[in-house]
Amino acid sequence: MGGTWWGSTPYSGAMSDHSEAPVTPVEAFEPPYYVAVFTAVRTQDQSGYNETAARMEDLVKDVPGFLGMDQAHTPGGLSITVGYFRDADALTEWRCNAEHRAAQKRGQVEWYQSYTLHVAKVERSLGYTRAMVPQSTTAS
Repeated sequence: MGGTWWGSTPYSGAMSDHSEAPVTPVEAFEPPYYVAVFTAVRTQDQSGYNETAARMEDLVKDVPGFLGMDQAHTPGGLSITVGYFRDADALTEWRCNAEHRAAQKRGQVEWYQSYTLHVAKVERSLGYTRAMVPQSTTAS
């Protein structure tokens, strides 16, 4: 399953460049489903990366069975993207997409110093969201 994933902007996930948008993880889904965890360190030259990442995000949204993704970036340059897929067929469709394959090759040549990809079948999934507590409007 090689190379490029996404990395500039999230689709339904953890990191957001929009300060007004709440930051929330992708919801917990009813198992089983699959996750693809892509962890990377990028090179200095990122020419064309953001445009390609945005295109990959548009493409993956059209894959039947794509559930969403979460992203995080460390100050030291490590980026982690977790893609969620309903079944192995959805993951295979994404892996075999011709544009995605071309982006993977370009990522290996230009954008990534190193990366790992882990694919797993999720057997247990939980979620939690803290209830919003209304703020008091009375003045002292």
